[in-house]
Amino acid sequence: MSAYPSRILVVDDEVNIREALAALLEADGYQVEAASSATEAMAVLREKEFDLVISDLRLNGASGLDLLRYIRETSPATEVIILTAYGTVEGAVEAMKLGAYDYLPKPVDRKRLSLLIEKALEKQRLTNENRLLRQRLSLKEEYSKIIGNSGKIREIFKIINEVAPTNATVLITGESGTGKELVARAIHERSLRRGKPFITLNCGALPDSLMESELFGYEKGAFTGAFSTKIGRIEMASGGTLFLDEIGDMSPKTQVDLLRILQDREIRRLGGTKTIIVDVRFIGATNKDLKTEIA
Repeated sequence: MSAYPSRILVVDDEVNIREALAALLEADGYQVEAASSATEAMAVLREKEFDLVISDLRLNGASGLDLLRYIRETSPATEVIILTAYGTVEGAVEAMKLGAYDYLPKPVDRKRLSLLIEKALEKQRLTNENRLLRQRLSLKEEYSKIIGNSGKIREIFKIINEVAPTNATVLITGESGTGKELVARAIHERSLRRGKPFITLNCGALPDSLMESELFGYEKGAFTGAFSTKIGRIEMASGGTLFLDEIGDMSPKTQVDLLRILQDREIRRLGGTKTIIVDVRFIGATNKDLKTEIA
């Protein structure tokens, strides 16, 4: 056993079985909680993390398979062992297809259960270690594009690690050619939005007349030459990150529009009447001293 006991959630609508299993596992040194239904278990899982869930297949209301589906969707690292007094091959096959670690008939054989728990927790530990290793390798690869090992560079790495897991809007400042886009990409790759789009827009390369259509998109017929609907960069970045380079070159009007989007999280394409909800993280960059510019 590790210094930190594994956390196990026991789910069974029969109070005697539930309490007996919980007592047995606690005696083996595990940290145990219990629930009497799939609905109660889901509520507990929303508040706490568990290494393993042991659930009866037949429960009042939602079934053990419903709970298994929920766990696979919301907590894929959590292992699940299904118990049942109705030992059908079909139930076992379905549970395994849905991602259960294993399937155990009632009455529960204590030795077999203990062995299954040990193996399931070992698999869970290895899965977590592999995930962390992949994250570290990915971080190393992404950071390898940022050259330097000075105290300042290490401080940048530290800040990236701190802000990446959040949804905070980020402003990166620095002279041209100092790697602001690399920092923005590193933040995206370390965030929960990794795997979603990372869209860039150089605000200094576009005239004001094109900036709004690039950002917000437009509907067919919105203006002369708008022969079809076009999705803007903000919509392109849905679920991911929009990097606005040289944001200080935006016109005051576009900056006001962008501030409104940051507050309301919704846009409207040029020429459109439909409000579109957007889920985008914004990262801006500039080589200007914006405080001085505002003053």
